[in-house]
Amino acid sequence: MYTTMNESSCSSPLNSTATKIGQSFAYSLIFVVSLVGNSFIGIVVYKTQTLRKPINYFIVNMAMSDLLYPIFWVPKEIAESFVESWPIGDSLGQVLCKLVSFVGNISVLVSVQSLVLIAVDRFGAVVFPLGSPLISSKMCPFFILATWIVAMAVSSPGLLAFKLVEYSGKLACEIRWDEAFGESSSFANYFLALCIVFLYVPTALLIILYSIIVINLKTQIFPGEQSVNAERQRAKRNRNVVKMAITIVVGFVLCWVPWSIISFLVFCASESDRTLPCGLYLYHGIGHFISLLSFAINPCICFTFSGNYRQGLKRLLKYSSPVQD
Repeated sequence: MYTTMNESSCSSPLNSTATKIGQSFAYSLIFVVSLVGNSFIGIVVYKTQTLRKPINYFIVNMAMSDLLYPIFWVPKEIAESFVESWPIGDSLGQVLCKLVSFVGNISVLVSVQSLVLIAVDRFGAVVFPLGSPLISSKMCPFFILATWIVAMAVSSPGLLAFKLVEYSGKLACEIRWDEAFGESSSFANYFLALCIVFLYVPTALLIILYSIIVINLKTQIFPGEQSVNAERQRAKRNRNVVKMAITIVVGFVLCWVPWSIISFLVFCASESDRTLPCGLYLYHGIGHFISLLSFAINPCICFTFSGNYRQGLKRLLKYSSPVQD
């Protein structure tokens, strides 16, 4: 989501060369893990026939969206930490200023919608095991396309609001909401609405759905003696998948909810010209870094909790390794 703001009035006590090198290393590590992990998620599902199911399609959709944010944001963060200015000027810099924020916001929104679709798919599989799937394989392309269309539509105001401006010879990519939409419109209100619709409400929905799923798994009765083993194996698979999905949700919420609250306070203060403690801006920077972790930990969670993903990765690495004489 949107993160750019003017913090020029605050000087960070951590603004040293060693700290910048450490931050660059941390950002680079997130970039590499996210790039490799999420790419492997897509390749493993594509190469493994048994994984071509709605839930895995939605996981791949989330993985592909998780690739965008690090690819667009991490190079910018590293460059700005050393030059303390937007790295590219002129028309190209103006385009990138708008595009980076636009694509970054799409990445987060698609991930949230994918999490909801995963929960709905698991809800149908566990609560209504004998009924038709709530989301069939034929419907998956429609839902996946819808997540991207909705994300692009909701993020489009940023294309007008973000502008590259110059301060004392240095460039900054800032939100100029009033210039784009007038003084009667508030970016803080838009940001709050975005968080409510695409973060807080989905979080509440996910908690409700997974609570019902967990209760259903605990009280599940195996019908018939002959099918007991098959039912237990199916229940075990469902529990493993649900554990993986819940862990991804918990990680996402812990990474993004604290940052969203701090960001809202900062944006409100910026619009009302109130002065906030510089420590809050420091916490905002730390919160933004933590939010980036979500793009790297998701593939790690998938490979940790899913034996099918691990086996698919092993086969992929085995086939890609050079043949020895």
